[in-house]
Amino acid sequence: MLRFIKQLSARIRKYKSVPVEYSTVISNMEVEGYGIISFAQWQHPKEEPKKITQKNIEFYKGLGVEGKIIIDIGTHTGDTTVPMGIAAGDRGLVIGLEPNKYVFKVLEENISLNKSKANIDAFCFAATDEDGDYVFNYSDPSFCNGGYLSEIENKNHNHFYPLDVKGKNLSLFLENNYADKIADISLIKIDAEGYDKEIIKTISKIIREQKTVLMVECYKKLNFDEREELFDVLEKLNYTLYRLLDCESLKGLKNIDRKQMHLTKHFEILALHEESELNVGDH
Repeated sequence: MLRFIKQLSARIRKYKSVPVEYSTVISNMEVEGYGIISFAQWQHPKEEPKKITQKNIEFYKGLGVEGKIIIDIGTHTGDTTVPMGIAAGDRGLVIGLEPNKYVFKVLEENISLNKSKANIDAFCFAATDEDGDYVFNYSDPSFCNGGYLSEIENKNHNHFYPLDVKGKNLSLFLENNYADKIADISLIKIDAEGYDKEIIKTISKIIREQKTVLMVECYKKLNFDEREELFDVLEKLNYTLYRLLDCESLKGLKNIDRKQMHLTKHFEILALHEESELNVGDH
């Protein structure tokens, strides 16, 4: 019994440990056609270096985002947000959400580094069904890996480090703050560690009306039913799903049926509305 108590106490101390805040190192990348793009690389030991390429920016341009509004849900440090903003151009705008306050600091740095190249509005909250205070559970005490809403689950994912975050209903937020821009939303990217389908439901009215291009994630920890639910949510909105191999090319993409949601553990999805005029793969 004494041994058990000691082990439990050690575990509690571990989970309540003060997070280590890591610095950044600036990388200056020469990107053909776009000059020098600076990016603050977060020095968290679990973070891989980020790279922005010409193909990356052209990929987003190929999705028809120039002069349009992009919603980036789960920006992390901005490695998708910055090239999206550059692709959107002077008349475009990226609205980015990142609920993790430690990562958000790095995102803000990257926005500042590229303010002459990209228009980005960033907000430190999660896209939730209702406005309020939430708890995300992370797998490391420095909150690098993506968090889970405690209302979903944490045991199966071994995410035991809690972080208090703000949550807002994104549809209401956009109506209250960007009402004049909703009609120009052309792309919504969601990277929410398995919570993607729930976010889609909360913004389904916008998706249905604007018929936006969607980029979502079939997260590695989703079970059989959750994968099919993600497919069904998109199909009911009249979307065709494609497996996205990278964010550098739209050529040769193959559409995904319901059964194929189980063939690969983790993959990115490009979803196009049936009325979309984008030419990718078999579409």
